Amino acid sequence: MRDDMSRKEFLSLTALLAGGMAMPGVAAAAGRGQAPRPVGQKGSDADADLVVVNARVRTSDPALPRAEAFAVRNGRFVAVGSSADVRNLARAGTRVLDAAGMTVTPGFIDAHCHPGGVRELFEVDGNLRSIAALKAALAKKASETPPGHWVNAYMFDDTKLSEGRALHRRDLDDAAPNHPVSVNHRGGHTSWYNSMALRLAGVTRETPDPDHGRFFRDPDGESNGRVAERARQAFAGVGLRTRYSPEQERDRARQGLRHMSRLFTAAGLTTVHHMYAEQDDLRAYQDVRGDGELRHRAYLMVGPDAYRHLRDAGVRTGMGDEWVRIGGTKRSADGSASERTMRMSTPYVGTDDYGILTMTQAEIHDAVDDAHAHGWQVGIHANGDVTIDMVLRAYERALARWPHPDRRHRIEHCSLVNPDLLRRIKATGTIPTPFWTYIYYHGEKWGEYGDEKMRNMFAHRSFLDAGIVVPGASDYGPGPFEPLMAIQSMVTRRDYKGREWGPNQKVTVDEALRIATINGAHASFEEGSKGSITAGKWADFVLLEKDPHDVDPHTIKDIRIVQTVVGGQAMYTAPGA
Repeated sequence: MRDDMSRKEFLSLTALLAGGMAMPGVAAAAGRGQAPRPVGQKGSDADADLVVVNARVRTSDPALPRAEAFAVRNGRFVAVGSSADVRNLARAGTRVLDAAGMTVTPGFIDAHCHPGGVRELFEVDGNLRSIAALKAALAKKASETPPGHWVNAYMFDDTKLSEGRALHRRDLDDAAPNHPVSVNHRGGHTSWYNSMALRLAGVTRETPDPDHGRFFRDPDGESNGRVAERARQAFAGVGLRTRYSPEQERDRARQGLRHMSRLFTAAGLTTVHHMYAEQDDLRAYQDVRGDGELRHRAYLMVGPDAYRHLRDAGVRTGMGDEWVRIGGTKRSADGSASERTMRMSTPYVGTDDYGILTMTQAEIHDAVDDAHAHGWQVGIHANGDVTIDMVLRAYERALARWPHPDRRHRIEHCSLVNPDLLRRIKATGTIPTPFWTYIYYHGEKWGEYGDEKMRNMFAHRSFLDAGIVVPGASDYGPGPFEPLMAIQSMVTRRDYKGREWGPNQKVTVDEALRIATINGAHASFEEGSKGSITAGKWADFVLLEKDPHDVDPHTIKDIRIVQTVVGGQAMYTAPGA
């Protein structure tokens, strides 16, 4: 099964922004003005570029949840129904794909991701399963790096080490005694540093923890090398770092985005919400799209610097087109679920540690008020129940001051909830974006929260029952981005070792598919143009070798992606398919 892949029609991001849309909460999503064409309509307007027949189509459209076939013209679905009827739209030159009973779903949407790709290509891969392997990788990089220059590793996971003990600064000293070293947790909120790095930063046993940060210590008071949140800022301006020219930086960003776009479509993702996008990221999207190498659609939740520039230029949420769109602005108010630093009203099991806040209530109010008043969606990272309450206070205040019927502010992660928080999320029209691969992938961490908390974490069931349109989100790199792993995780609530966490939060396969598709589109105001296989919407879909309804639910993640199609064009085809 092969398909020509022509992307010459892609516009540059500059042209995209020049012809941008109005605020989506005011002027609806792109596809809403197009009336669906009935199955079997005659005439040239109904002729199809592509017809898919003999499929098990799971549409995510409540008006027609199941179908056998659909037709595509000019990148959009034009008909959905029976194979016999849809075949009527085929003409000379129409590509006809016989799915032979395989399953088709809408393209999957990841509503929270960090897809830069530069670290994946150019830093030490710390996604290793032993301290010994990590030390060897760091030592190899140090041997290729001038003394005094930083050696950095990314994607480290402290709970997956075979030695059964914590990483320590002495391990990093052994690996690279002549270089400052940072080993960054895949969660993005904590790092480990060696003695040289601590010395260069002036961190001693007498150094106090800064506001919104922490230096972790051995029982004798000496640093063990682990540093969390804003305390990591002490290392930002010390040591020697490799310098790149602007063109080199631009090329690295292009390479990273191309790499990630290929990985996303191979996993069935057709849209990704890019968190903390800054100017370099916007430029990379323009470059990669202009080169015809952008395979997925992107909704950019921009960081503080890009937000200020765009805001001052008069840009608002929604500017862009169907490929790259300016979304909201992103902030972060507490720690990490996977790193056990999120701020909660009760402590971690067996400790007096309640987690870390990274914004004050006043800072949250200021950020929300400014963005809301300027026509921007806001997404604030808030994992713990304490932090979620703080963010909701700011949203409630802003909506009272500047009423708006559909601003769809977001709580990124929104991990630990309770009935009162659910009520307020619903009342404000807030979008939570809970982790969707975490139960499966990060299972060894949940004992530090305890069974009772886990009944209210990553609470897809509770959100659905409260009538909240909840999407799915990987937070990659902290969590794997594969949507089939996410569906398995939400349906079974079992980790990779088979332990069940919060079984009361299980959802059905159909609900998981909606979370992964149409609900993700709703989080970006795009439910009128994507997220379901519906006439008039963009033809983004995935062909699966097996139906998630039919397999053992504990093997959903192993279903093969046969083909991923974006706008009617095959962006990924499995080898041999």
